[in-house]
Amino acid sequence: MSYFADWNKEIEQVTANGQSNQFVKDYYRLEQQAYDRILKSYPDVQLSGKFTDIQDKLGFAGESAIFLGFLEGIKPCLTSELDLDSLGDDSVLDLQIDFAKLLYNMYDAKANWLYDLDSWQNVFSDAEHKEIAKKFRTDHIAVSNKIGRNDPCPCGSGKKYKACCGKN
Repeated sequence: MSYFADWNKEIEQVTANGQSNQFVKDYYRLEQQAYDRILKSYPDVQLSGKFTDIQDKLGFAGESAIFLGFLEGIKPCLTSELDLDSLGDDSVLDLQIDFAKLLYNMYDAKANWLYDLDSWQNVFSDAEHKEIAKKFRTDHIAVSNKIGRNDPCPCGSGKKYKACCGKN
């Protein structure tokens, strides 16, 4: 069984047994420490090598299934593809991270314990950080295209909206 299958199985068991609170707290703590280590080592981030070496470097020693959960979370922010199902102890990883996309996705996940890390200052200036946050907020504003009363009707009749479909 692969580590990814172990990760999914562990999630299912924890959820079924009602032990999710402690498991989630432990995962978030390890995740926060891993991201902090990555950000503090910027721009000299070297996340390439054997699976177990990177796992130990990021603080997931002995927690292969949880490390796979971390990789599943960071996968959309990697510049190259990563097949989680095929990963094992001898797998060679080359994790090249798109940091702007990573920060944006942290805002999307509402992970304030991650996007508020002080170590982001090593990667982005305050202005760049605020710009990414602003882009996230503007991308998630609900906008409706309301048809004005005197606009042409969208049904294609050629009449004004107020005299056609908007009559009711």
